[in-house]
Amino acid sequence: MENYAKLQVRPSSHKTYQGFIENHIKPALGGIPLEKLTAMDLQRLYKRLLESGRVECTESRNKPKGLSVKTVRNINQMISSALNCAVEQRLIPSNPTKGCVLPKLERQEMKILPPESLGTFFEEARRSGVFELYYIDLATGLRRGELLGLKWSDVDLEKGIIHVRRQILRQNGEVVEAPLKTKNSYRNIAIGADAVKVLKGMEQKDEYVFPSPYGGPMSPDSVLHMLQRVLKRAGLERIRFHDLRHTFSVLALQNGVDVKTLSAMLGHYSAGFTLDTYAHVTTSMQKQAANAVGSFLSGTLQP
Repeated sequence: MENYAKLQVRPSSHKTYQGFIENHIKPALGGIPLEKLTAMDLQRLYKRLLESGRVECTESRNKPKGLSVKTVRNINQMISSALNCAVEQRLIPSNPTKGCVLPKLERQEMKILPPESLGTFFEEARRSGVFELYYIDLATGLRRGELLGLKWSDVDLEKGIIHVRRQILRQNGEVVEAPLKTKNSYRNIAIGADAVKVLKGMEQKDEYVFPSPYGGPMSPDSVLHMLQRVLKRAGLERIRFHDLRHTFSVLALQNGVDVKTLSAMLGHYSAGFTLDTYAHVTTSMQKQAANAVGSFLSGTLQP
C-alpha cells in the first residue's frame, strides 16, 4: 500500500483501499502466512462478503447486509494487484486469485424520468425547495459528486459555462472534497439561457452553489434522500440519482445532440463508451433516420 499503490492511485482510491484492508482483508486473512494463502481462502472471503460483509454504520442501516458484486470484485482486484507484486518480488510462485471464481457484474437497468413527468417533478421539487439543484443536474448531466462540488467560482454566467473541477464524496463517514475520477471528467460545459436564469436567481450565500444548511458541501446521501421524497410526493416511480444523468443524455440524443458532443459533456473517456451506454436510444434514432430516408427515396421513384 505505502510503497507501491500510494504512488499510483488517487488519494480517494488510497483511502478506499485502506478501508478494504482494515474492514475486510486483515480480519479474514491477516493471520495466514503469505506463502500459505490459497484460492480457497480467498473464495471463502468473497462468499462471506457477498452474504454479510457490510460494515455497520449510519449510512448502511437500511442497506442489504452483503457487499455489492462490484465492491467484492474491486476487493479481489486490489488483492490480485498486491499478489502480482509478491510474485514479481519472488515471495510466492503464483497468484492465488487466478483460481477464484467471481460473481458476474450485472449492469443495472437504466431508468429515466419520462419527459411527460418532468413538469410534475419540477413542481414538487419547487415546493420542496430543491428545484434549482435538480434542474441544473437535468440541464447538465453532471454526476452527483460533480454537482455538489460546484463552486460559484466555477460558474461563468456571462458566457454560460460551468467548469467541472472537483467532486464531493463521503469517505470514512466524512463529507470531503476530492479530485475527479479521470482526466476526461475535468471539462467545461455550456449551459442554456434557462439554466443561466435559474443560477442568476439563486442567492450566493456560500462558496458552493449547492451548500448544506450548515455551510460547506452538501452530503451525497442527502440529495439522494431528497430525490426519493420528491418522487414519492409527485407520485413518480423511484429512480437512482444517476438516472437523472441518463435522463439528460436520452433527452439530448432525442433532440439532435450528436454522440461525440454528448460524450464530451458527460466526461466519458470515449464516444464509443457513450454509444454503447445509450445504444438503445441511438438504435431507435437510426431506425427513424432510415425510415425518413426511405420515405424520401420512395418518393423519387417513378410509378
